[in-house]
Amino acid sequence: MYTALVLLELIISVLLIIAILMQNSKGGGLAAGFGGSNIGNVFGVRRASDFLSKTTTYLAGGFIILALVINLFFLPGKGKSTQSVIQSGQQSSVPAPQIPTQAQPAQQNQ
Repeated sequence: MYTALVLLELIISVLLIIAILMQNSKGGGLAAGFGGSNIGNVFGVRRASDFLSKTTTYLAGGFIILALVINLFFLPGKGKSTQSVIQSGQQSSVPAPQIPTQAQPAQQNQ
């Protein structure tokens, strides 16, 4: 189920990118570069703009809702403590370094 939802999220994100890039901007948008300027001939200029705006709105809403569902229900960590390692007060397993003691020079007996 998790894999299917992530795959659906990826498909929605690609469709959202395409819908955003197809919209007309002041420079004509990316749609003009790919022949998408002819979309006005199919729907009419006004209807094409409305269609792309509504498509962008629905895809963005679906993207956000699906991201929240995946995050809340399918990611691991459910039921685990929310404390950090510092808050739990666990001791580190590495001992503190020791300062070496200096050896006294050996005295020679004569």
